[in-house]
Amino acid sequence: MKQLHRAMARPGGSSSDFDLNPEFRLPPGRELRPAAVLVAVRRTASGPELILTKRSSRLRHHPGQIALPGGKQDPEDADPIAAALREAHEEINLHSGCLDVVGTMPLHETVTGFSVTPVVAILHRDFACVPEAGEVDEVFAVPLAHVLDPANYAVQSRIWQGRERRYYTVPYGPYYIWGATARILRSLADRAAP
Repeated sequence: MKQLHRAMARPGGSSSDFDLNPEFRLPPGRELRPAAVLVAVRRTASGPELILTKRSSRLRHHPGQIALPGGKQDPEDADPIAAALREAHEEINLHSGCLDVVGTMPLHETVTGFSVTPVVAILHRDFACVPEAGEVDEVFAVPLAHVLDPANYAVQSRIWQGRERRYYTVPYGPYYIWGATARILRSLADRAAP
């Protein structure tokens, strides 16, 4: 957990799904929708673990992709932290009383037009994980050490809107973690570096 606290104590800049694609020109005057995700870490006998979800294969947007619990910020949410906590409760039954928020990371802009605030938290007690069937197919954990090690990241690419788009990946076992989730985690890894 020391690495996590060290990472959050360091300054960091905003990130974007376009970081590895400097030739891509973002439209001027674009309006981004606020969203938040929860970077939730729990202590285990084998070391700290990061909680991730596999999105439902029935979803219209990003089906089957690996994600941090979270989503768009609603008008009723007091701030991004409240949005991340509400979404985590809705998606995986993680109650805010089970964790301590360490802080927030700088904003991350997605290709889908969201400005995402990553909220970092540490669980101080376990919770009864219940995936919301309409949104989440699976909840799993990855060792925090794996995602904090920059050596575990690779840059890959796909054709998107007729052009090659490069993005970070940080695979773990059968899980292909990529895109915005991998970029946010890479930002955290960069801040945690000794």
